[in-house]
Amino acid sequence: MKNKKQGASQWLSFIFLILLSIIWIMPLLYGVMSSFKSNIEMQSVGFKFLPINWILTNYSDLLQNTANTPVFRWFLNSIVISGGSTILVLIVTSLSAFAFSRLRFKGRNVLFIFLLATMMFPPVMNIIPLYKIMTLLGWANTPWAMIFPAATGAFNIFLVRQFMDNIPLAYDEAARIDGASDWQIFRIIILPLIKPVLFVVALFTFTGSWNDFLWPSIVFSDINKMPITPGLKLLQGMYVADIPTLMAGAIIAIIPTFILYLVAQKYFLQSMSLSVGVKG
Repeated sequence: MKNKKQGASQWLSFIFLILLSIIWIMPLLYGVMSSFKSNIEMQSVGFKFLPINWILTNYSDLLQNTANTPVFRWFLNSIVISGGSTILVLIVTSLSAFAFSRLRFKGRNVLFIFLLATMMFPPVMNIIPLYKIMTLLGWANTPWAMIFPAATGAFNIFLVRQFMDNIPLAYDEAARIDGASDWQIFRIIILPLIKPVLFVVALFTFTGSWNDFLWPSIVFSDINKMPITPGLKLLQGMYVADIPTLMAGAIIAIIPTFILYLVAQKYFLQSMSLSVGVKG
């Protein structure tokens, strides 16, 4: 009887996940199909999942890299910005988490609580002061305006610190007996053990920076310096929206993050177990 209940529960869970996957995947598939339609077909035929006439002109026109829509330039800018943000976040997050988890200093817990308290405020509250700071520093219309603010994520520090807390302190003590410094303990012992969670932080940071629309739309006014996500809005006409071209641009924009998810999938699954790095 118990096995039958477990089997029914598993089937219900499986059906629920299948339905949830369909709900998530269908808009993406519809966007892909729409990118192969003409604008006339998109507006006149109505909702039709598959194109009547398959065309590639949306992609070819988009990749012509005109002065008004420098897609390749946007793509390169996004890689530089997202890659730079990811590297900086990994450095700041790993060192901060190490200090909160392994070092003992006065006010450590209070400081960490204040750090977590910053997560209660919506990021949109920081837009105006952050923009003024970027303007004073002369970083408006530069990649630095997106790279440096990304390093302030409290959630990443919390995630890595929780992961690091599951590594026994005996490792640190044994290393100190052998004469290792705090930097050597971090670099030689701790850093290799927290690689799975760092991959997750890198994944979240890269995709978050790549998909960010609001902040780069504010801080960038030069078309040639924009990343690809806010640049896609320039593909929309003033009076008529060319939806198939917009869909083609969106499909091109998601390719790097899709590949990144495929590569980092195993590390994401490993990080779900906070004791993954602690093997006896």
